[in-house]
Amino acid sequence: MTSDQKLCVGLSLNATWNKGDGWRHPDSGVEQTRTIDYYIQWAKIAEKFKLDFLFRADYLYISPQMLGDSSNFGSPDPTLFFAAIARETNRIGLVTTISTTFNPPYVVARQLQSLHWLSNGRAGWNIVTSIEGADNFGNSPMPSPEERYAKAMEFTDVVCKLWESFPDEAIVIDRKSGQFSDKDKVTAINHSGEFFNVKGPLTLPSHPSGSIPLFQAGASDIGRNFSSSVADAIFAAMPDLESGVELRNDLRRRAVEHGRDPNAIKVLPGLYFFLGDTYEEALELHKAAHSHLTLERRHASLQSVMGLDLTGCPLNQRVIAEMLPDPSQAVRSRTHAELLRSFITKYQPTVQEILDRPEVVGSAHWVSVGTVETVMNDIIERVEAGAIDGFIALPGGSEKSMEIFFEQLIPKLVERGMFRSDYEGATLRDHLGI
Repeated sequence: MTSDQKLCVGLSLNATWNKGDGWRHPDSGVEQTRTIDYYIQWAKIAEKFKLDFLFRADYLYISPQMLGDSSNFGSPDPTLFFAAIARETNRIGLVTTISTTFNPPYVVARQLQSLHWLSNGRAGWNIVTSIEGADNFGNSPMPSPEERYAKAMEFTDVVCKLWESFPDEAIVIDRKSGQFSDKDKVTAINHSGEFFNVKGPLTLPSHPSGSIPLFQAGASDIGRNFSSSVADAIFAAMPDLESGVELRNDLRRRAVEHGRDPNAIKVLPGLYFFLGDTYEEALELHKAAHSHLTLERRHASLQSVMGLDLTGCPLNQRVIAEMLPDPSQAVRSRTHAELLRSFITKYQPTVQEILDRPEVVGSAHWVSVGTVETVMNDIIERVEAGAIDGFIALPGGSEKSMEIFFEQLIPKLVERGMFRSDYEGATLRDHLGI
C-alpha cells in the first residue's frame, strides 16, 4: 500500500461470531441467524460504516463440523441471499461465492449479471474450485487440483466472454426510429474448449457500470497462479505476518508475469478478531470459540489438513521436518498443508502449538485477540510490512465483538486516514478503484 491508499475492508456474513459455545449463551440471539432480516440488519450497519463489500462463503456438502454441537443452519445459496440484501442496501458491494467445478458457466454468467442488475452494479464473484462435494454432483471422486484449476481458468474465460457478448451499448431505445436494440452488437461467443462448448450470447445485457469484479482464494502454487492471472482481489490465507508478506510479494510478481499491473490486485486476508473491553475478556471469547474442539478433533483435523498423524506424541514434543508426510500425498487443502509445512520446517513447534494453529482449529485466517488498540496495531503492522491491501472482517466470539469493530475500530482507522469516511462511488468497481 502507498500512503495515500485506503484499506479495502469487507465483512463476512457467515456468522463466525457464533462459533464454539458462544451460541449457547442465553443472549446470543442464535435463533435470529436463520432469518434474512438478521443479516440485512448487519448489512445496513456495514454500509453505514462505509465498508467496501459484504462476503459470504458457500458449501455444497454437509461436513461433520456443520452438525451436532456447531451452530449452523446450513448453507443457503449466497447469490439468492445477496439478491435479498441488494434491495435493502444502496452502496455496499455484494460478493457471492460460486464454484467452477460443479456449475455450468452459462448459468453462472446469467446469475451474476442478474445480481449485478438487481444491485445496480454492486455484484462481485468469489471464484472457488471447491475441495469437497463431488458426491452430490455425480462427479466422484473429486478432480485433482490441476484439473479443477484448469477447468476454472476456462470457466472464467467463458463467463467473461458471455458478459461481453451482450454489451449494454446494444440497448438503443430509439423511439423515433423504432429501434430498441442493435442486434449486430449482440454476438455468439462460439466457445469450444477442453471442458466447455458454449455458443452464447447471454440472455441479458451487461450493466452500464462495467464488468463484475473477480475475487479468488488460493495460496497453493497453482492457486496463486490462477489468482494472479484473473483476480481483482484475493482472499489470502496468512496466519502470520511473514507468510503474508511472502504471499503478497509473490502474487504481485506473478501478476507482472501475466502482463498485469501488480497494483490492480488487492490482497485481502481474513481477519478473525476477538474484541473485548479488556484483553482478558477477548481471550475468554477466543477460548470459548474453540472449546468444542477436543484434542481428538484437533488431531483428526490435522490429519485431514496435511496427513500428519501425531496422536501418539506427547503435547510438548517438538515436530521437525523429517516427521512430515510426503508433500505429494492427497490432502483436504493443499493451501493449508503448505502453510503448516512451512511453519513446522521453520520453527520446529511442539505438538500443542501445531494443534492450536489456525489451519487446524480454523481456516488459516489471521487471528487477532484483544482490545481495539491490540487489533489496530496488528493491522498497522501488516500494512507497514506490505502484507495486506485490506482485510475481510470475520467477527469472533460474540455480537459485542462485532459492535466494537464497527463503533470503535473502524472510526480509528478513519481517524488515521487508513479508511474512508464516506463512499466516493456507488459500485463495487468504484470501491475497489477499478
